[in-house]
Amino acid sequence: MSGSATVPMPAPTGFSLPIQVVEGGGFTAWLAEDHSVPVVSLAWSWPGGAALDPEGQEGTAALAAALLTEGAGEFDALAFADAARDEGIGLDFGVDRDGFAGSLRALSPALPQAVRLARLAMTAPRFAEADVARLRARAIARARQSLEGPPGRASRAFWAAAFPTHPAGRPSSGTEESLARITVEQMRAALARQLHRGPGLLIAASGAISAAELAALLPQLFDGLAEGAAPAAPPLPAMTGFGTAVVPVAAPQSTIIFGQPGLPVRDPDWETAQVVLRILSGGGFTARLTKSLREARGLTYGIGAGLDSIFGESVLIGHFATANARVGEALTLLRSEWRRMAEGGPTPEEMEEAVAYLTGSQPLQFTDSRRIAATLLAMRRNDRPLDWLEKRPARLAAIDRDAAAKLAGRLLVPDQLSVTVAGQPEGI
Repeated sequence: MSGSATVPMPAPTGFSLPIQVVEGGGFTAWLAEDHSVPVVSLAWSWPGGAALDPEGQEGTAALAAALLTEGAGEFDALAFADAARDEGIGLDFGVDRDGFAGSLRALSPALPQAVRLARLAMTAPRFAEADVARLRARAIARARQSLEGPPGRASRAFWAAAFPTHPAGRPSSGTEESLARITVEQMRAALARQLHRGPGLLIAASGAISAAELAALLPQLFDGLAEGAAPAAPPLPAMTGFGTAVVPVAAPQSTIIFGQPGLPVRDPDWETAQVVLRILSGGGFTARLTKSLREARGLTYGIGAGLDSIFGESVLIGHFATANARVGEALTLLRSEWRRMAEGGPTPEEMEEAVAYLTGSQPLQFTDSRRIAATLLAMRRNDRPLDWLEKRPARLAAIDRDAAAKLAGRLLVPDQLSVTVAGQPEGI
């Protein structure tokens, strides 16, 4: 390990995003109020998502979520779409491995209509036969398409091997086989499991709405939901290491997915990990993996890795593609850079660049109300305090090289790096 040094950082410039905690009708929301543009965005979520799909019914929650905006209450699918389009309303529902989420975006005058449509979608979806058939066919086509090339094959194989006994290892959007047999009754049961007005419902808002207005809106949007809470998803087990697995695919190049266990989302060194990973595998041409695999050897057009947060834990996961004949060389370099960072940590110069980038780029997350609401919701899901964003520049500036090197040695474990290669690789 090279000599330690505390890099003198410029005084961090504060980033201000005042967040209010709003309560109304038994619901609590975080609000970033901004009347500079007459737009309001809301985002909300429940824990669970695809993890609550019974085995053999993978994709049930995802298909049900997609159908929520395909007709509800007195509106058939076309009338529902027209009602939203006529007032410029954006309304969306989606599912990931560990959550079920909704969002809306509307001009202030259209907000009552947006709330009405969102409430109808959650409480009175129609599931008309023609709409179910249309969206089922689309989902099956996507599932089939995802397995036609190396990227989808590599990703599915990685997660299945990493979590073979947990829902995290299953495709959250379903498989061709599971989607074909999902019934409307099963989709309604999925919604009944998931959509509740009790503990677990997290809400965030941003834009041209006051705290008092938001407090009045919350029961209008969510009062129609059932009491109670969604059942708890099974806790995420330790990731299963599986070495290197090859998925044969006839293609001129291979896609490589690589990963290892990450950190708990609430780990006190989470911010330090962001600095280390910016240096090792972040975007841009300064990252070590980019320099080694792309610039020095021309092995790939792009490579990156980061922490994927799931179930309060995380997986450190990355990907790249390279010619079949050069897979062995690329993996050797990947493991070498992984070990070099684990054993030596970053340099003072790398630290300075990474901290400056992470500090300076933070305001880019807040360019519109939709992104702000999504960020506030993510903070709530990750149990961050209200001043998390405001104090982030100071936290980053306080991370010295010794702390980063210690975290790199704890986080990056070369022997735990697991790899799936989809293609016709050589040299492994």
